[in-house]
Amino acid sequence: MVRHADGNGSPAPSVWSTGFRKTFENLAGQPVFGMLVAADNKRSDEREERLTQATSSIPSTIFWFLLATLVITVTALGICLPRRNNRGQIITLVVITALLTTALVIIRDVDRPFGGIINIPPTAMGETERQAHRDFAANGPAADLPCDAVGNRTT
Repeated sequence: MVRHADGNGSPAPSVWSTGFRKTFENLAGQPVFGMLVAADNKRSDEREERLTQATSSIPSTIFWFLLATLVITVTALGICLPRRNNRGQIITLVVITALLTTALVIIRDVDRPFGGIINIPPTAMGETERQAHRDFAANGPAADLPCDAVGNRTT
């Protein structure tokens, strides 16, 4: 299964579409061909949306700018603390630093839903794959799958 953590996917589905249309071109003009093409177009659109959602929307430059701003702010506040009787200020500075750092980590993690600490597993895609394999095996038990484990065409 292809991971979408970096916003890139396998080129295999595009090859499938081309092969699919060539295989069924003799049905062109018939209603069933239109249904097959519409289903393939829908699959392609949904795949494109998944790739778009997997691509981070916050540029790395902005993230690093926010991180640098946090470091500068915390350092400046730390320098301004009184030298004595500063326990309350130090505790406040540590808590604020922890909260702001946690906020940055959460923002970065949410921006990358298919990787990171908060990882969204491809449960729905895995279930769809299992159902497709089950249906194929039930309807053509003697036939081999038309692709290998990574989606490359074998026939």
